Amino acid sequence: MRGKEKKRSAIWKETLIEKALLASALVSVVVVVLIFAFLISQGGSAFGRISIIDFLLGTKWEPTSVIAPSFGTLPLLYGTMLVTSIAMVVSVPLGLMAAIYIAEVAYPLEKEILKPVIELLSAVPSVIYGLFALVVLATWIQQLTGTSYRLNALNGGVILAIMVLPTVVSLAEDAITAVPREYKEAAIALGASNWETIRSVLLPSASSGILAAVFLGFGRAVGETMAVLMATGNVAAIGSILEPTRTMTSTIAIETLEVDFGGLHYNTLFALAIELFVITFAFNYLADIIGKRLRRMGR
Repeated sequence: MRGKEKKRSAIWKETLIEKALLASALVSVVVVVLIFAFLISQGGSAFGRISIIDFLLGTKWEPTSVIAPSFGTLPLLYGTMLVTSIAMVVSVPLGLMAAIYIAEVAYPLEKEILKPVIELLSAVPSVIYGLFALVVLATWIQQLTGTSYRLNALNGGVILAIMVLPTVVSLAEDAITAVPREYKEAAIALGASNWETIRSVLLPSASSGILAAVFLGFGRAVGETMAVLMATGNVAAIGSILEPTRTMTSTIAIETLEVDFGGLHYNTLFALAIELFVITFAFNYLADIIGKRLRRMGR
């Protein structure tokens, strides 16, 4: 009898845990749906007064103009993608190299020091990064490039790369470490050098995890507001990396507190948030598809 009672108790506990995990997953889904529904309710009405084509492809963002207000988000999308691209071009190679070193090259003591120190970078408030970019980094870039603009897209991209680096390093290192050690031992037994093993065995095997690290870093970069707001100059224009630009998140942060509740400008800012939400959702969905294909290929 006791054995049956214990078995029933174990089954009941397993069922309870399964239901709790399912509830947690459903809560996450419901929160995302509610956020998107709220954005639609606030921003959807803007498209009844402005054309979707003009909104997405318009080259002027002048919502407060008295003569002819313009709500073209193309400069904001350009600024967001430009700053994010610079950040990813800088952070991904550096982050991957750091992850490889920590996972496969560093001594145990070095690993115990390096990884926590790098991860601590994510604990620094974004306003501190923005202040550093505003006061120090902007001057360095201006002296190196000779640009007449202290605050520009390059400045925002570089400081954003520093902020993204802990995400890329931590997740990529975890992915490399998770590769079964038998793979490395088999490669070395066949005569491969340590670098050949890393390049031809470990990195392909950890490719899905590394891809996840890159896309999560991208999401971190796209969503950053304060540091980018302080570093880029906030000019809604399409220009070079050495000219001021403005991102979508910065625009929402700057203008939301200044608009009339329920007005066209107010609704357009929520429409801009919908555009940003769709972009990040699309990239995450793409990363999930690519990750699944890599796993099916045995990588």
